[in-house]
Amino acid sequence: MELNNEMTAQQSLNLIAETLNNSRKSILRNSSKFFILWGGILTAISLAVYLLWHFTGSASWNFLWFAMPFIGYPLACLLGKKDVDVPSSSLGTIVGKVWAVFGVFSFVLSAIAVFWVPMHITLLIVILLGLAESVSGVLLKNWPIIIAGFILGVGGAVIASLFKTEAQLLVFTLGGVLLCVTGLIVKNQYK
Repeated sequence: MELNNEMTAQQSLNLIAETLNNSRKSILRNSSKFFILWGGILTAISLAVYLLWHFTGSASWNFLWFAMPFIGYPLACLLGKKDVDVPSSSLGTIVGKVWAVFGVFSFVLSAIAVFWVPMHITLLIVILLGLAESVSGVLLKNWPIIIAGFILGVGGAVIASLFKTEAQLLVFTLGGVLLCVTGLIVKNQYK
């Protein structure tokens, strides 16, 4: 009897779906540490900028924000080296690009706000941050990430618009804590 080595269309679709699901779970399992890392850095820098601005009266402490990628990316690279069980996938690449676009937009908008056209940068960046997190959650099919991103983007925008002083920076502190909590929830989901 000859063995049939060809898959049916349904078997092929099932294999693809299983592969995507395994990839998504692997990405989520390993992403929790990055949520915690970036949440911790965001919390620390936002508190530092807020406190220094509050006690000195100088808004020039906002330049500390530009240190965030120089601190975070090397640490993220070190954490990423331990991800030997995460194969490269199109889903992982797309999620990475969502966050890369967020970083570029935030950096460019901040530079424009500082050097060219004054704008409510806190409001813009908190909306972008929430959007990037929610889009990542949608791509990864993870409700805690989607909800946290929505709370951060929409809730943060409302809070940022209510404060006209350096106190609006505490929105980023709240955002950092929210990212850390999201990381802990995801870590607990995918032990």
